[in-house]
Amino acid sequence: MSYPRRTATLASAAALAGSAVLLAAPAARADVVDVDYRCQTPIGVKSAVSPIDIRGVRSGSGYRITMSWQKGVSSSPVELGKGAMTPSATIRLGGADGGTLAVSGPANAAAIPADTPIKISDLSGTYTPRKSGKVTFTAGTLTIKALGTTTTCTPANSPEPSLTLAVTAAGGSSSPSSPGSSGSGGSSSAGQLPQTGPEDSVIALGTLGGTVLLTGAAGALWLTRQGRTARR
Repeated sequence: MSYPRRTATLASAAALAGSAVLLAAPAARADVVDVDYRCQTPIGVKSAVSPIDIRGVRSGSGYRITMSWQKGVSSSPVELGKGAMTPSATIRLGGADGGTLAVSGPANAAAIPADTPIKISDLSGTYTPRKSGKVTFTAGTLTIKALGTTTTCTPANSPEPSLTLAVTAAGGSSSPSSPGSSGSGGSSSAGQLPQTGPEDSVIALGTLGGTVLLTGAAGALWLTRQGRTARR
């Protein structure tokens, strides 16, 4: 086989190897899920459907989990002044882990008019893996405290998970974890590529595939130069 043809063959093989890496590696999954909330308020039951987005960002030994509401839920018969309403919520864990994750956020930054859907600010909390595997994050109970009252909103439509993460517990443990609240305190393996969402996975895998392609091209160039030297 001539050296130019061998060079082309090696370059093609490198490209195929890079493609195989991109196709075979797993990716985290994130979805916006409609949640039908039933809210028990001081003046009766109210309901509202809000799309919920849950995102995860690697933070030290765990993940910073953020829960976002795209529409307001419940309402108040009177105006809620600035700072009068404080929200918090739970996220149900499934898959390799179990229990709930508590998330919270700041009080309302502006007054909320009477009889207007209450827009919930982003709520965040830290999740530390207790077991290796794929963990799902699903919208749980929302709690709104305002003017000395408490409104509790629970999902009525059994929503699907909004986020799935592939995580590794400290030491790579694979033993079942007992249900309960999950928060900071553990650590994930430093050897695993963090996968916190589709965008992060694509960037990381694209970098890996590019490395494979560059390595193959460098090898092909070296063989070509060797061939030219041998023919002189």
